[in-house]
Amino acid sequence: MFSIRNAAESDAEALLELYTRHLTANPPGEPQSIDRWRELLREIGRDPGYHLLVGEENGVLCSSVTCIVIKNLTHNLRPYAVVENVVTHASCRGRGFASALMARAVQIAGQSGCYKVMLMTGSKKDETLRFYENCGFNRNEKTAFIKRLP
Repeated sequence: MFSIRNAAESDAEALLELYTRHLTANPPGEPQSIDRWRELLREIGRDPGYHLLVGEENGVLCSSVTCIVIKNLTHNLRPYAVVENVVTHASCRGRGFASALMARAVQIAGQSGCYKVMLMTGSKKDETLRFYENCGFNRNEKTAFIKRLP
């Protein structure tokens, strides 16, 4: 059975594996301390605008989506949300887990009064782009720019 919940400190090891082995946009870097992951998960858990969602099947973490609600001074002071780090374990793909997490992220944005939800992807794969379109996102509405920092 598949279930969605907020990530907890105890998910540090599973999230580290999910992000480092199955998030294609995650560049390899220095080895990361699991203690730092746990500390950051505690911080995230205390931030009411930060929603690190995980999907589990039979108690095994297999998918994750981050949804951050950002306060805003335009659009009648309505916030907006950013979705990031959409990832599913390779052995769990194609079963609707990421779609369910995306729907939950959009639901959180709506319940938070957001006027829009944004996401960016570095993927050029047609199936990835279609996935986001099937989740209700429009790839032609805006143009994104990125400046990488050292």
